[in-house]
Amino acid sequence: MLNTLILFILFLTNLCATPSQTKKYFTKDSSKMAFSQPVEGMSYDEEDKFVLGKSFFSIPWVQAPSATTARDGLGPLFSANTCMHCHPRNGAGISQDKKGKMHRSYLLRLSHKNPLDLEALKIYGFEPDSMYGAQLSQNGNQNVPSEAEVSLSYEEIAGTYPDGEKYTLRKPSYIISNKNYGDFDKDTIFAPRKASALIGLGLLESISEEDILKFEDINDSNNDGISGKANYAYNPESKKVELGRFTWKASATTVKHQSAGAAHNDMGLSNPLFPSDNCSPKQIECLKEAQKSKDLLATFDLPQKRLDAVAYYVSNLAVPIQRNPNKHKEGEALFKSLSCTACHVPKHQSSYGVAVLAYTDLLLHDMGEDLADGRSEFLANGKEWRTAPLWGIGLYKKVSSKAHYLHDGRARSIEEAILWHGGEALKSKKSFINLNKQSREKVLRFLNSI
Repeated sequence: MLNTLILFILFLTNLCATPSQTKKYFTKDSSKMAFSQPVEGMSYDEEDKFVLGKSFFSIPWVQAPSATTARDGLGPLFSANTCMHCHPRNGAGISQDKKGKMHRSYLLRLSHKNPLDLEALKIYGFEPDSMYGAQLSQNGNQNVPSEAEVSLSYEEIAGTYPDGEKYTLRKPSYIISNKNYGDFDKDTIFAPRKASALIGLGLLESISEEDILKFEDINDSNNDGISGKANYAYNPESKKVELGRFTWKASATTVKHQSAGAAHNDMGLSNPLFPSDNCSPKQIECLKEAQKSKDLLATFDLPQKRLDAVAYYVSNLAVPIQRNPNKHKEGEALFKSLSCTACHVPKHQSSYGVAVLAYTDLLLHDMGEDLADGRSEFLANGKEWRTAPLWGIGLYKKVSSKAHYLHDGRARSIEEAILWHGGEALKSKKSFINLNKQSREKVLRFLNSI
């Protein structure tokens, strides 16, 4: 009788437990599928939503009308026809493919250097090019010319450590050709962007605003040379200005906000957060084709339920745990001694009740002139970038087949990414450079383990 009562109490306890208490947000998988593992412990309904989101994330979209009515609505202008093209196996994008051609996960964002449209600044955080819009699309549907073609090349920059070891960095440049809609506005900025890895997004969203803002130090009041700044962006779902957490400049407030923006800009999919089609007012062919799609579908290309499912999918991808942590204690200590953890804050507390070991403060930092792109997004200026989370960084190559780092993929290794740091990170970079080779390798092995 007593055993039966105990089992009944345990059953009720599990029944009443919140999802966050029973879920496992981390995985031991370190294979090429390491970024594709779902959070464990989802309910049946949550599993159904995860699978639905995965299908819309991975299966290609097509132009309307088609026999695939659930996935038509692509374009009229687009960069890729599936999310997987930008996030292979949910991993980070790369700058060039095996043939040296610019990869589909690599984009050029467009905005004015001297914006005047206050409404655009309020809603988007920038003012787009009047003809080509917010992002350059290299693909178009039937009867819709693509916007342009972009070729990517690199300038090699040689350097030497104080101990004599040589290294080579590369600086990207772009040539835009076959402009099918005329010239760009005179003050348009071209800002390259590489897709980010998608692991742990739900955990980042679950960190309290208070926990993030406690690291903010805009005026460097503690005189450590680090002055993290929060970005605040307009959330088209809540229609409020909220703390930014996602994208390279923290200009998206939630996972759903980021997902909806990518669907609109990258694939031309209208959705409840971005209801218009991805055509500028001057692109007549694009507007005509968009109207045809509206007449056929009589709804958004990506309706609310499907957008929710995609956001749920990318919010519930588990994070690979550190490999062999005991072997990298010295490298971890050196990383901290270089003051890298002033921006790459190791741990936050999630509202799910788990520690978030993301190595980021989710704040903006001045990274110096070498990495500056001149583009402002809400409160982020042309030299400021959100601290990129480092979890899983050592698996980028295994997951995506190649690994390119930083916002424009110029770094071919974590070491090169460090050597490009400037601005607030200049002191840490110089300290890394002045380490002996053995110590530098310990730092790099630690970073590759997390």
